[in-house]
Amino acid sequence: MKSRGFSLVELLIVVTVLGIMGAIAIPSYSNYVIRSNRSEGKALLMDAAARQERFFAQNNVYASSVSDLRLDTQSSNKLYTLSIPTASTTDYKLQATPQNAQVRDKCGSLTVTAAGVRDVTGTASKEECWK
Repeated sequence: MKSRGFSLVELLIVVTVLGIMGAIAIPSYSNYVIRSNRSEGKALLMDAAARQERFFAQNNVYASSVSDLRLDTQSSNKLYTLSIPTASTTDYKLQATPQNAQVRDKCGSLTVTAAGVRDVTGTASKEECWK
């Protein structure tokens, strides 16, 4: 007699293989999404830096608040918050702090200064985070 269908052993093998594939794919995809979203923080900082230079050209001093730059403190998808921790007549530091799902990023906050020095506050290297 010829039986049809799958045996329990065959079904368990398929479920096990799918589970292993899922265990590998989901963390990899999550890391990819976090790296992709990091570009939103970088873009926010670069826009703010350009506005800082424009503000300096007009006022001979760097802006000390984000509202002076006529810029929203939140990035477009609300993944980063922009702040100006330090500003003076000769220097400034801009900081993009991760929010919501982006807080899992190992880079932490992204920073840039008037001299163009880029840095991070997290555990990952700045080279890895700014590439």
